[in-house]
Amino acid sequence: MLDRQSPESRGPTLAASVVAAIQGRIDSRSLAPGARLPSVRGFAETMKVSKSTVVEAYDRLIAEGAIVARRGSGFYVAGPTRPLSLAALGPQLERAIDPLWLMRQSLQSGPDVLKPGSGWLPDSWMPDLSIQRGLRTLARGPSAARIQYDAPLGFAPLRLHHARRLAERGVMAEPDHILLTDSASQSLDMLCRFLLEPGDTVLVDDPCYFNFLALLRAHRVKAVGVPFTPEGPDVEAFARILAAHKPRFYLTIAGLHNPTGATISPVVAHRVLKLAEKHDTIIIEDDIFADFEPEPAPRFAGFDGFDRVIQVGSLSKTVSAAIRCGYIVARPEWIEQLVDLKLAISQGNGHLSAALLHRLLADGGHRRHLVGLRAKLSGAMGQTIRRLGVLGLKPWVEPRGGLFLWARLPDGLDAADIARHGLKNDVVFAPGNVFSLSQGGRAFLRFNVALCAHPRIFEVLEEAMAARPPG
Repeated sequence: MLDRQSPESRGPTLAASVVAAIQGRIDSRSLAPGARLPSVRGFAETMKVSKSTVVEAYDRLIAEGAIVARRGSGFYVAGPTRPLSLAALGPQLERAIDPLWLMRQSLQSGPDVLKPGSGWLPDSWMPDLSIQRGLRTLARGPSAARIQYDAPLGFAPLRLHHARRLAERGVMAEPDHILLTDSASQSLDMLCRFLLEPGDTVLVDDPCYFNFLALLRAHRVKAVGVPFTPEGPDVEAFARILAAHKPRFYLTIAGLHNPTGATISPVVAHRVLKLAEKHDTIIIEDDIFADFEPEPAPRFAGFDGFDRVIQVGSLSKTVSAAIRCGYIVARPEWIEQLVDLKLAISQGNGHLSAALLHRLLADGGHRRHLVGLRAKLSGAMGQTIRRLGVLGLKPWVEPRGGLFLWARLPDGLDAADIARHGLKNDVVFAPGNVFSLSQGGRAFLRFNVALCAHPRIFEVLEEAMAARPPG
């Protein structure tokens, strides 16, 4: 119910609220061009306002050209469909804690801005010399790799290499059951196109990788959060939510979870699979952080054999974000249909990226690179935990490896306040509610330990905590 104020002040405020409610439905496309709006009486009852307030709101929308009135018929949405606005589809968040804006800041800000809230490794940790050698080799080789479209499934030698790497993690897949894409993000977008209809429900972890939520909004589906524990999703809550919402699929991070760094236990993985089978729900696991693991964690695909599990991944985190090449592994009949979808929307993946990536992986230097990365991350993890501990932040779980540390602030502090202070001081923090559908991450920050070496990060963090004392 809308707040009522004094009779003198409430009219404009209530009318503006009605205008915003209707404009939001138009922007989110739940009201398409030509759609009939509710009657004045009906909308007044829905919004708990007077009929005169709705009349005023409709008049404003007519003046703006958003709706038209047809005598004796009612009010209708006018004009062509507006371009899709993700901001209009989701909650209205201030810039300091808007997940898409956080990503923009991390990607476009200069080297003077510190980014402990971003999701990638420092440039100096990446195998740039190997990439340069690979590019020189491809430049001297046959022109097809540099000029031609790739095969429909993608570069065969790279698919074979992926199959071998999956087997090392206990996941068995034939090369012809692997489809190359231009990124893990494109893989997920394709799977949403393939599996979803507007209005469907998808389960995600709470907290989860924030771009999952943006992607699902773009496909106009409902996301429902499952509480996440240090051993994986809360199984009892998962069972209740499956029964209540009948989701199309459950989208999660395999291995080292983002943002928490937790690892799913075999018992939880087995119980989740049993529940998914009972409720005929698909599981999509994003395996993008696999190479950071010191030892392979359980995989849904390893237990299931791709009966109802789909796996996606890429090597952008450990090789290069500029070499855009991901993959999808799924049951054979789905791969066939996904090939057609890929050709329809992109005419194939990047052959040059796939050929370059295969050359880098086939080189024995890649395994040595991963060993070195894991050692660096282990050292950075320990150092970050110690530095945060001095300031009173505690890890929710101590990860087995990887980039991310999910740290709890001392009682009474709000991560959004920390993020606001950081932005004013050229430090991009990642506040917990960016990752949480239920907005239960108020007391948490996600840290990328590989980007936490600069002491200025902790100075700004301490200043922010002092500026907003507990209570």
